[in-house]
Amino acid sequence: MVRTVVAVIDDMFLASKVRATAKALGMMAVFPRNLDALRHIIDDSAADIVVVDLQHAKLDAVALGTELKTNARLSGISVIGFFAHVEAELQRKAVQAGYDQVMPRSVFFGELANILSGEIKKA
Repeated sequence: MVRTVVAVIDDMFLASKVRATAKALGMMAVFPRNLDALRHIIDDSAADIVVVDLQHAKLDAVALGTELKTNARLSGISVIGFFAHVEAELQRKAVQAGYDQVMPRSVFFGELANILSGEIKKA
């Protein structure tokens, strides 16, 4: 079965990095355009990992983390958020919301292949 990454990213450049890395790993990458599409994708598929740009312009990424991690059926899906390193408060809020991992954007993309392949686990 092909592993699936659901990427909640509105920046096309960052999305292309996730898409290329997922493809290289033999994974399927899905990019929902809004919260309803995200819910539909997660409900209808076996997402293995959800990656979220915590600075997404069109949704409340912190609330999304809470929603995903408080749903008993979805709570086992790994949810990883990334942010600009200057946003320490956003990092704190995401951790409180239940994200499995929260890391600066540079770390996320530096370790992207390991993250998507599941080699980096929750600390």
